[in-house]
Amino acid sequence: MTVRTDTAPATAGTNDQKLLTIAEAAEILRAPVATLRYWRHLGTGPHSFRLGRRVLYRYDDLVTWINTQHDDPQPA
Repeated sequence: MTVRTDTAPATAGTNDQKLLTIAEAAEILRAPVATLRYWRHLGTGPHSFRLGRRVLYRYDDLVTWINTQHDDPQPA
């Protein structure tokens, strides 16, 4: 097993593997952090997961969720 010894942030790597905090995800989605928390509570927002005490999002999960919202709009 190889262990990385550098102190690269969680956002290191290619875009499809990039891990984002809830604040970073909110910035990309142009939505308040509270909205992402609410979506997480309802289970309707982009896929997220806990790593320790932190809630993280994968960049590719955000893109997939955005595309799904674009392709299947909810009736107003």
